[in-house]
Amino acid sequence: MYADRVLSGMRPTGSLHLGHYHGVLKNWIRLQHEYECLFFVADWHALTTHYDNPLSIHDSTWEMVIDWLAAGVDPAKATLFIQSEVIEHAELHLLLSMMTPLGWLERVPTYKDQQEKLTEKDLSTYGFLGYPLLQSADILIYRANQVPVGEDQVPHIEFAREIARRFNHLYGKEPGYEDKAQAAVKKLGGKKAKLYLELKTRYQQEGDASALDSAKAMLGETQNLSLGDKERLYGYLEGGGKMILTEPESLLTAASKMPGLDGQKMSKSYNNTISLREDAESVSKKIRTMPTDPARVRRTDPGEPGRCPVWQLHEVYSGDDVKSWVQQGCTTAGIGCIECKQPVIDAVLKELAPIQERAKAYTEDPDTVKNVIADGCEKARDLARETMRDVREAMGLYYG
Repeated sequence: MYADRVLSGMRPTGSLHLGHYHGVLKNWIRLQHEYECLFFVADWHALTTHYDNPLSIHDSTWEMVIDWLAAGVDPAKATLFIQSEVIEHAELHLLLSMMTPLGWLERVPTYKDQQEKLTEKDLSTYGFLGYPLLQSADILIYRANQVPVGEDQVPHIEFAREIARRFNHLYGKEPGYEDKAQAAVKKLGGKKAKLYLELKTRYQQEGDASALDSAKAMLGETQNLSLGDKERLYGYLEGGGKMILTEPESLLTAASKMPGLDGQKMSKSYNNTISLREDAESVSKKIRTMPTDPARVRRTDPGEPGRCPVWQLHEVYSGDDVKSWVQQGCTTAGIGCIECKQPVIDAVLKELAPIQERAKAYTEDPDTVKNVIADGCEKARDLARETMRDVREAMGLYYG
């Protein structure tokens, strides 16, 4: 059995491109050999911003799963499933929503950021406000303790940690725990007891880590408490008792170095992508027509690779010998831009060839893809049901 469990998901956006491959899939392929991994299609999350146009989700889901498998995600090593096929995600989300302070959701950095970026959409919906909580439910339902994310998503994992901590604090107590903890607080004396409770509230209601540190420091200096009472008060600060939900950690992943055809980040919204299943002629044409250093108006004009989007692709695909050839040839006008692009074309096509061969096999045999997902959904449901049994029991909702 693996010591750690990894969970990661992707919104169904249809066929994937090289940005997805270099930014996410290559990392998943590595992780599946090191951890117990669950990878899921986040179809409910797609509705948070595309609730008015859900028709593409079904087809996009299957296209994306084919790309996962073709890229090398192995269902023998990882569990692949669709979020909405495991209804327990929704149940845990609902139960967590009962105890989640509204202010916690409103302060998630991406909440206002996304509203400002997606001004063409009405995002004043409960689903959009609550999507970090649904994301937390996705993680906590599997007791995943490692979640691969980029720097910008770290606050979401911190949010999931706070939710788990609050849940365990509210529902994970030993019998009589509250009375014992409150009796220990009184032993601190009036002034210290008041400060302790203020710091506890600041930490648990606002997630203020400095308040937790201050309270721990105060307890460490207090002389008139037994070791048992001290330990109880440390636990009371953090929501001691039974750990029903596991606090996840961020498994930081490097940002994708895969640039788009115009030098910006590769993204469908910029129309600068190369799809994993794009035919060779289209790939070659796209790279041949890429913009280059504007200083190279004529073939005889010297250029500067650092100003050229093609050089960014060489950084991903070319070895030192080819990069030296490009540097020398471009700065002296010894090679033309078409010559410079050819090694990139060759390298991209070489990378895509085995992916496309596997994708063709899956496309021609959709039952195999559906069976992979059916098996994955069943495995995911088994894990989710186990967690929900403990959650219902802790919340007094277990009637078995």
